[in-house]
Amino acid sequence: MKVLQFTVPIIYKDSVVVEEDILPNFYNQLHRHKETQLTLIIKGEGTLMLGNYSQPFKAGDVFILGANHPHIFKSDSSHFVNAINGNAHSIHIFFDQERIFKNSIEHLPEFEGIKNLLGNIDQGLQLPSINADYVGEAIIGLNKKSGLERLLSFIELLHYFSNQVKDWKSLSTGFSSVELTDHEGLRMNDIYKYTMEHYAEAISLDKIAAVAHITPHAFCKYFKKYSRKTYNTFLNEIRINEACKKIIKGEYDGISNIAYSTGFNSAINFNRVFKKNVGMSPSDYIRNNKFKAVYTRLALLLVPLLNILAFVDFD
Repeated sequence: MKVLQFTVPIIYKDSVVVEEDILPNFYNQLHRHKETQLTLIIKGEGTLMLGNYSQPFKAGDVFILGANHPHIFKSDSSHFVNAINGNAHSIHIFFDQERIFKNSIEHLPEFEGIKNLLGNIDQGLQLPSINADYVGEAIIGLNKKSGLERLLSFIELLHYFSNQVKDWKSLSTGFSSVELTDHEGLRMNDIYKYTMEHYAEAISLDKIAAVAHITPHAFCKYFKKYSRKTYNTFLNEIRINEACKKIIKGEYDGISNIAYSTGFNSAINFNRVFKKNVGMSPSDYIRNNKFKAVYTRLALLLVPLLNILAFVDFD
């Protein structure tokens, strides 16, 4: 199971490579590449893991991922229940900053804003939701272009980013990344994959160390070295991410149900960890997302009805 290095299929007549993926689930391996990546999620949801950072993603989200940072868009478990093409739909734009800007247009004063933006990507950025509709349409339009027309449209999009977008969300933890060898990348991928599949269970230190094929003591030092956090902190972040998704989708019957279904052994511990990670209590988060949860439930109920009505002849 090869993780690093992922090779973007560069077409040398194009400086900007665009790939549209319509798949049962998102690419399921921890990987990195030398190109900066701009991603639009059109359909699907899950957890983005970027270096030692993780958060949920959903349809409409737009991310810029820095070059050479290990990352994975881990599909939600629902993608695998009915694994059909279209569960995961995304457009990825790959570009080599040096190839486009180095020793060419980067020194032109008109590109100062773009240069500053690209210089501040660090690990990654998430586009504010207020700009998502415009940028989503622009990325979909760019996917239909090629050659010089694509390049000019891409530069225009970067210009929009640097001049019109405020309050980018940083996907950096503030630590510089630690280089992973191919072997370490494989090991971290196994750890991430196991955690995402078993977060609702009691994962002991012995169990996760066995997944990494090292002793528990060595695992603690290893994980802290490459993630800048303890494994328990990482596991709690994944669990809270999943809890937030359950709340937004309305998939719960009370706070205790959310706590136990995401691997916490008590509602009290869940409340404490939730507030530490999200900045508010689960009750406040539920209150803030109540309308969204009701809307999601109604949509899920209406889909079967609409499918039936589509075949009814009212004449």
